[in-house]
Amino acid sequence: MTDHQASHAPTGPSRPTGNAMRRALRRARDGVALDAGEAAVLLRARGEDLADLVATAGRVRDAGLAEAGRPGIVTYSKSVFIPLTRLCRDKCHYCTFVTVPGRLRRDGHQAFMSPDEVLEIARKGAALGCKEALITLGDKPEDRWPEAREWLDAHGYDDTIAYVRAMAIRILEETGLLPHLNPGVLSWTDFQRLKPVAPSMGMMLETTSRRLWEEPGQPHYGSPDKEPAVRLRVLEDAGRSSVPFTSGLLIGIGETYEERADSLFALRRIARAYHGVQELIIQNFRAKPDTAMRAAPDAEIDDLVATVAVARLIMGPSACLQAPPNLVDSAYERLIAAGIDDWGGVSPVTVDHVNPERPWPAIEELARRSAAAGFELRERLCVYPEFVRRGEPWLDPRVLPHVRALADPDTGLANPAAVVRGLPWQEPDESFTALAAGRTDLHRTIDTTGRTADRREDFDHVYGDWDALREAAAPGMTPDALASAPERIDADAREALAVAADDPTRLTDAQALALLHADGPALDALCSVADDVRKSAVGDEVTYLVTRNINFTNVCYTGCRFCAFAQRRTDADAYTLSLDQVADRAAQAWDVGAVEVCMQGGIHPDLPGTAYFDIARAVKERVPGIHVHAFSPMEVVNGASRTGLSIREWLTAAKEAGLDSIPGTAAEILDDEVRWVLTKGKLPAATWIEVITTAHELGLRSSSTMMYGHVDQPRHWLGHLRTLARIQQQTGGFTEFVTLPFVHTNAPVYLAGIARPGPTIRDNRAVTAMARLLLHPYIPNIQTSWVKLGTEGAAEMLRSGANDLGGTLMEETISRMAGSSYGSYRSIRDLAAIADAAGRPSRLRTTLYGEVPEERQRAAKASDGHLPELLPVLPVEGAGDRA
Repeated sequence: MTDHQASHAPTGPSRPTGNAMRRALRRARDGVALDAGEAAVLLRARGEDLADLVATAGRVRDAGLAEAGRPGIVTYSKSVFIPLTRLCRDKCHYCTFVTVPGRLRRDGHQAFMSPDEVLEIARKGAALGCKEALITLGDKPEDRWPEAREWLDAHGYDDTIAYVRAMAIRILEETGLLPHLNPGVLSWTDFQRLKPVAPSMGMMLETTSRRLWEEPGQPHYGSPDKEPAVRLRVLEDAGRSSVPFTSGLLIGIGETYEERADSLFALRRIARAYHGVQELIIQNFRAKPDTAMRAAPDAEIDDLVATVAVARLIMGPSACLQAPPNLVDSAYERLIAAGIDDWGGVSPVTVDHVNPERPWPAIEELARRSAAAGFELRERLCVYPEFVRRGEPWLDPRVLPHVRALADPDTGLANPAAVVRGLPWQEPDESFTALAAGRTDLHRTIDTTGRTADRREDFDHVYGDWDALREAAAPGMTPDALASAPERIDADAREALAVAADDPTRLTDAQALALLHADGPALDALCSVADDVRKSAVGDEVTYLVTRNINFTNVCYTGCRFCAFAQRRTDADAYTLSLDQVADRAAQAWDVGAVEVCMQGGIHPDLPGTAYFDIARAVKERVPGIHVHAFSPMEVVNGASRTGLSIREWLTAAKEAGLDSIPGTAAEILDDEVRWVLTKGKLPAATWIEVITTAHELGLRSSSTMMYGHVDQPRHWLGHLRTLARIQQQTGGFTEFVTLPFVHTNAPVYLAGIARPGPTIRDNRAVTAMARLLLHPYIPNIQTSWVKLGTEGAAEMLRSGANDLGGTLMEETISRMAGSSYGSYRSIRDLAAIADAAGRPSRLRTTLYGEVPEERQRAAKASDGHLPELLPVLPVEGAGDRA
C-alpha cells in the first residue's frame, strides 16, 4: 500500500465517546460557540448523530438567509472556465489540472492561452448569458518552467500576473463578463495590481496541516505555495486589500479531523478580522487518473455532509457555503440540508478543468434538485450580493460599472434581464483633479471650526473587526500589557552608555534595548551622549526649511487605524483639491520664500495612477524652481498598481514629470506584527523597503520616519532603526530621520481602546537619542516634530540628539485632524526661537540639506508673518506677534 493509499482519510480515534458526541451536539443545538475539540468530534458524526448535526446547521443557515433578505434561496454563478495556463511551479499529488510543457506541445498548445483563445471562450459564454469568467492557472509557472518565462517575454509581459491583468481588462471591455481570478498565491502588491480589473478573487486554503506539506510522500510535499502559513497570509492580504475573496477546504487528502477543525477555525479568524471572505467552498477529494493519488479512495459523502454542517456552525449564519455540484453525485438534497447556500460556478460552455472527468449538471437539473429540497435556485454574480451592496472600498470604481450593469440593484444578485456586453475599462469619467470638491478649506478651518466629528461614520466596519483586532493585539501590545517596562539594572545602562559614548556603532541589540528603556539619571546621561554625538556629526546649527504641505485629498478607504485624516467621499470633512488649487498653493508658497512643497494625499478610489504625474507636472509648470517632495511609498504602490507599471517604471515616470524626492512616510513601524494592528490595508514592511530602495537607486532621495507610541514596544523601535541603518548603508539615499510621536486623540485605534495615548516624554527623549546613536554615522540628520511636540517639546529633543526642526509647513492637516494642538504653521522667527530655547544657532536649508539661495532667503524673511490669506496665520502656542 502506498503512502497516498494509506493517508487519504482523516486519522485519529475512529469514534469519539458517546458522551463527547452528545455534549457537542447539545452545545450546537443551544447555539453555544464550539471549540476546536468539539468541532473535531462533530466532524465524526454519522447516522442519527449526523442527522441531528445537519438539522442544527440547516437552521443556522436559514436564519442567515432570512437576515440577508433571501430566505429559501440557493445561488449559483453562470460562468465559463478559462484555464489561462496549466503550468505551475507546484507538484500537488492529486492534481490533474497541471501539466508539463512537453505535453502541451504534443497537444498543440502554448505555455499560455493566447488572447484570441481566451476571448473566444468568453464570447461564447456571453452569448449564452454567462456573467462570470473564472480565470484559473498554476502558481508562478515562470519560476519553474523556462517555456513560461519565454512566452511572457515574447508577448511583452513582466510576469504571469501582468498577463492575468491584461486578459481581465480585455474580457471586461470586449465581452462584459466579470473576471473572477484564481491565480494562486498572491502578494499584497499583486492584490493592488489585480483589484482594479476584477470584482472578486479566490484561492483554496485546502488545509492548515503542515504535516501534509513538509513530510515526504504527503500530497503537498514539494509545493512551495501550499505551505499553510503562506496561504493564510494570502487570505489576510486579500482582507487588508478589501478584495471579496473565495476560499475553502479540500477534504479527504490525509488530514486528521483535528487538522480539519483547525483549518475551519483559521478561516473563521480571518473572516472575522476583515469581513472579506465572501464564500467558503467545502470540496471533497475525488481521485483522478495519472496522479500520484490515483489509487486513494474518494472522500465519503457522509464526511462531506458532516464537514459542511460543522463549517456552517463555525462560520455562522451570515457565511456563504458552497459545495461543487459536479462532485457530489446525487447528494444534492443532503448538502442543502447540511447548510450550503450556493452551488458555485456552473458552465454551459466549458468543462471543469480541475475535475474534467466530472461534468457540470445542467442548470435546469440543478434547479429541480434544489426545488426538491425546498429551495429556489437564483443566479448571482462572481461577487456576492453583500459586496455588491457594500460598494466602496470592496469594488474598485473601474469595475463598478461592469458589476452594476449585471446586478439587480435591489438584491445584489444577477439581474435576469441584464444584457451581457462589453463596457470600457477606464479611469472615472471626471478627471480626478479637474474640479475641487468638499471642504477644501480644511487646512485653514481645522484650527478654527475644527473637525465635524471625532470619527468617520463607518468607524465600526471600515477598519476591520475591532474585537478580533483586540484579541490579536492582546499579547504584549495593548495599553494594559505595556503598563510597566521591564526592569533594567544600573549596570546594564552604565555598560551600554560607555559603549555609546565610545563608538555607537558597537552597541549590541541588548545594550540598545537597555538604553531604550532608560529613565531618570540614565536617560539624562543617554541624551547627553546623543547630544555629544550630534555635535561631532553635524555641529551646533539647527536647520529648518521654508516649505508648504499640500494634502490634495483626504478621501481614503485604506483603513489605517491610526489615521484620523482619512474620510469617505460623502463625509462632511472630505475634500479633494483641483490641479489648479494645488498649483495655486505651490505658487503662493514660492511667493513667500518656500524652497519645497511636500505633497501627499489619501488613496482616493477614483484616483488614476497617472494623477500623481499630473500633480507634479502642474506644480513644476507653475513654479519651475520649487522642489517637489511628494508621494509616500503607499501612494507610489497605488500609482504603480493602477497604471500596471512596475514600481521602478512608475517612479521613473514620476521623476520625469517633476518629482524630486519622496517622503519616507507610511513606514509607521517596519514590523508587520505591529503594522497589521495599526492598519488594515497599508503596504507591508517589505514593500515599503522595496519602494524606498528603488527610489534611491533612481536618484530620488527620501526622508525616513518612525511613528511610535501606540501598540509598539522598544524592541520594535530597535528593529525599525536597524532596518533604516541597513538601507542607508546600502543606498545612501536617506536625507534625514524624522521622529513622529503618535497623536492619539482622534485616532481610531485609540478610540477603540487598543492603543495607548501616545508616547511619554521619556519615550520621546529615548527614541530621539537612540535614533542619533543607532543611525550614526549613516543618517546624520535627526528631525523632531514641532507639530506633534510643540515648542518646549521640540527644544527638549534638540537637547537629546536632534538637529533639525523640519519646515514651516504653512498648512498641516494630518496631525491636526488627529488632535494635535500645536497649530499648522511656524514662521522663521518661531523656528529660530525653538533653536534659541535649546541654546543653539539656526539656519535655513533646502530639502537635501544644502544652502538656500540668497533670493529665497530674502523672500522668506521679507514675507515672514505676512502670508497670503489662503494660508493659516492663526496665533499658535509660543509664537510672537507677526503683525
